[in-house]
Amino acid sequence: MRGRHADAYSMYKRGTRDYINAYDKEQGSVRSLNGVSKEIGNPSWKRSFLYILVASLASFLYGYHLGVINETLESISNDLHFNGNTMAEGLVVSICLGGGFLGSTFSGLIVDRVGFRRAFQLCALPMIIGSSMSATAKNLSGMLLGRLFVGTGMGLGPTLATLYVTEVSPAYVRGTYGSFTQIATSLGLMSSLLIGFPAKETEGWWRICFWVSAVPAALLALFMEFSPESPHWLFKEGRAADAEAAFEKLLGGPYVKGAMAELSKSERGGEAETVKLSELLFGHHRKVVFIGSTLFALQQLSGSFAALLLMDKLGRKVLLIGSFSGMVVAMGLQAASASSLVSSSNEVYLSVGGMLLLNA
Repeated sequence: MRGRHADAYSMYKRGTRDYINAYDKEQGSVRSLNGVSKEIGNPSWKRSFLYILVASLASFLYGYHLGVINETLESISNDLHFNGNTMAEGLVVSICLGGGFLGSTFSGLIVDRVGFRRAFQLCALPMIIGSSMSATAKNLSGMLLGRLFVGTGMGLGPTLATLYVTEVSPAYVRGTYGSFTQIATSLGLMSSLLIGFPAKETEGWWRICFWVSAVPAALLALFMEFSPESPHWLFKEGRAADAEAAFEKLLGGPYVKGAMAELSKSERGGEAETVKLSELLFGHHRKVVFIGSTLFALQQLSGSFAALLLMDKLGRKVLLIGSFSGMVVAMGLQAASASSLVSSSNEVYLSVGGMLLLNA
């Protein structure tokens, strides 16, 4: 096993040098007599567009399963005989987050071992199984188990979609394609709410809501079979020929050598900047990690405690209005700090104040 990894690594290093040298020679050969190189323009965005849509199904499912319980919980609790049991209702809503924690914890390991295509299919599988179990549940235990399965897929999906979209998108539309995952999440939330509207009036409609979610999950697993693997992952595995084929499918033949050369350079630079986990916790990066983690924790805890203390007294509507108003003020402070209207001595205070208000 160790020898096989060593062979792959040596091929990877040798391939890095070969592609950079070949690309440099090709760039020199296409220069005209007056020293001006021929430009071939940008690759067509249409080549990778369908694959981006397929990957975005994972984000769509994430949004759908976040929202599907909102309109259906009352009907579920009535049919499964736990109406009025707030602990049971809370578990039905939140247990998928426990599954999401498990899925997100192992997402990086899964991708490194099997690649993006198989990881997407592994993400879709528990969503199909979990949705089916939830749709056919006869009691609270069956519903909780189904939601737990769905949660593991939810933990895998968003991370996979974000990384895959980044790695297969042409550079000039990478930002546009990157927004597809956020749009897909929002569409998933909206779809779950729209589909769930009849749940309170139509008996058993909540089961249909869960069955519906199995369809995009099955499509994700199916279409990933015909989607290209990430060239970055293939190259790291020492499969340079497969990485070339993936780039040809994503960008087109004329762009393969240039993309491979850029990939080789980035991978070679990435090796020199490798940071160990111990350095993040105890090295010179620890302050940045601590500040970022603390801000995230304070954001979650402060909002949760405020909601627990004030929701029953003020109601959800007042809290939502206050929350959105605070976001508007916070973003206004951030924008003002970046403008020319504020002196350099005050822009730091405005920026930090806006960040703290936004996290609150």
